[in-house]
Amino acid sequence: MCADFTEWLYISPQNDNAPPMEVGQIVFIIILALTFGFAFFKYREIINTILLAKKVDLEGPVSSRFKNLFLVAFGQKKMFKNFLPAIFHLFIYVAFLITQIKLIEIIIDGVAGSHRILAEPLGGFYTFVVSFIEILSVLAFVATLVFLYRRNLLTIPRFNKAEMTRWPKLDANIILLAELVLLVGIFSYNGADIVLQQMGVAGYPDTGALVVSSVMGPLLFGGFDQSTLIFIEKAGWWIHILAVFGFIVYLPYSKHLHIFFAFPNTWFAKLRPRGRMENMPEIMNEVKSMMGIGEAEEPAGDMEDIPEFGAKDIFDMDRINLLGAFSCTECGRCTAACPASITGKKLSPRKIVMDIRDRAEEVSAKLKSGDKKYIREDKREEDEKLTPENFDDGRSLFDYISSEELHACTTCNACVEACPILIDPMEPILKMRRYEILTLSSGPSDWMPMFTSLENNASPWQMSDERDKWKEDLD
Repeated sequence: MCADFTEWLYISPQNDNAPPMEVGQIVFIIILALTFGFAFFKYREIINTILLAKKVDLEGPVSSRFKNLFLVAFGQKKMFKNFLPAIFHLFIYVAFLITQIKLIEIIIDGVAGSHRILAEPLGGFYTFVVSFIEILSVLAFVATLVFLYRRNLLTIPRFNKAEMTRWPKLDANIILLAELVLLVGIFSYNGADIVLQQMGVAGYPDTGALVVSSVMGPLLFGGFDQSTLIFIEKAGWWIHILAVFGFIVYLPYSKHLHIFFAFPNTWFAKLRPRGRMENMPEIMNEVKSMMGIGEAEEPAGDMEDIPEFGAKDIFDMDRINLLGAFSCTECGRCTAACPASITGKKLSPRKIVMDIRDRAEEVSAKLKSGDKKYIREDKREEDEKLTPENFDDGRSLFDYISSEELHACTTCNACVEACPILIDPMEPILKMRRYEILTLSSGPSDWMPMFTSLENNASPWQMSDERDKWKEDLD
């Protein structure tokens, strides 16, 4: 039975006597097509969700964007503010990058029905590359065990916040366990392959002495017969590639989407200085008019329309805000650095970002359904389709994020500085506070007198005299 199953799994080098295409080869091509087909539609769906937000113009030099991309995304620069976890993360990260070289060969072998197609053409260089990958894989294996220990046995505050229970905790463990499966697959594949090479079995080209497998292969598999070794080698190959395909399909549902999205997020990150806040042209125009600074611009649009300031829902955020939400690693460094969170207030910048992502996914799913009950009442007609422009499900970001959380923010930028991939959790907080105060005329009771004084007296203090009356006494 083992031999029959091995024959079904087997993807062998083509020869004159072999059939044009084996069963395993056909199965691989079908799985490959299904995986990348599903991934294409799912990742496109996420990108379309991000595009629901407002377009934003990129500012700043391209050189600074390249610098962020290479130092922060590729170089993991900001991770090293917490040195020990950064080292272990680096093991997994570098192993992930370099292993893609081997993955290319595996996919070619699967499609072509070959086995280690690059081994003979590359010779000694192939031995070096695969050996290097094995060293990185061992380090990644150790790092994965360390992270499982940290996540589940150590009491690290940022991993035990309210927003990190249930799915987020399970998600982190699923990925770590899947990494172990992937590594077991690749070492079974390489180890059994080495023993088969030593036995002189046809179809197994000489890979040279691989650093890990040349020792572990004979040690673990040296006592098995040829058919069992072929089974182990092919099973390891399939376990590894199916784990990779599983990652590709699973990532859109996981915080590990940052594996792909961290790179565009660091590229598109806003380049303004940390302390500079985004101004609203409408408000600046009113202030200039009130204070007699320059010439006030004529407002665009219908004066009878009541403008909405700030952000109520994802449509009012900009695309960089939503990209950041889908790029979030849920590492909690922002929350760990937040003085409001440290002092026991309800605010968690990580939760704000996660809530924005959850609301974006909710809106996207409802838009995808096409259900007319989500059309705004004044636009609800029989022949009208559901679109982002007429969407209204009676919910908003305020159903996810409470006023208490928004008011706790001190705008200190600690969360912005702490994020390892340049997400800005503070900007959405400010946008939502602006909507609450300027559009809803709401806010904390101890803030409102200051806003009233600013509006009436151009001063945060309640004074009966004009603010610049002091100038009269200068003469």
